[in-house]
Amino acid sequence: MSSATAALPHRHVLTVPTLPAAVRVVRETAEMTFAEWGIAADHPALGPALLILSELVTNSVRHAADTSPSLTVTFAAGDDTLAFAVHDRHPHHPGVLAAATAGGGLAVIAEVMTAAGGTCVVRRDADGGGKSVWITLPLQPAKATP
Repeated sequence: MSSATAALPHRHVLTVPTLPAAVRVVRETAEMTFAEWGIAADHPALGPALLILSELVTNSVRHAADTSPSLTVTFAAGDDTLAFAVHDRHPHHPGVLAAATAGGGLAVIAEVMTAAGGTCVVRRDADGGGKSVWITLPLQPAKATP
């Protein structure tokens, strides 16, 4: 995690079994957590955040369940930044999500993240047996340049 993400004052961590029901549980937890932090349901970053989060959790459920019985989602936010990560113990590292060759859910994540002005970092666990996919989205609309 970057020092900028570590400095975000709001933080919530959720661990769930790597099962299909995790997608709903994580999405509902995200909505409640973000609302508690003052990020309204109609905030322009919320839709993209929930879509990306749902895709990341779905990918963990589909591809990591055999090696990762649970997944962990970390939510963080500050005045102008919303960040979240999905961690599982599957060793596959998806690489940079914005790659033009991304397919399926990764392509959706890359497209939505880019359109929302976000960034993505994939970090391997120290032992190489898992990874975290961190997404950061701006909470304030980007200022137009004259």
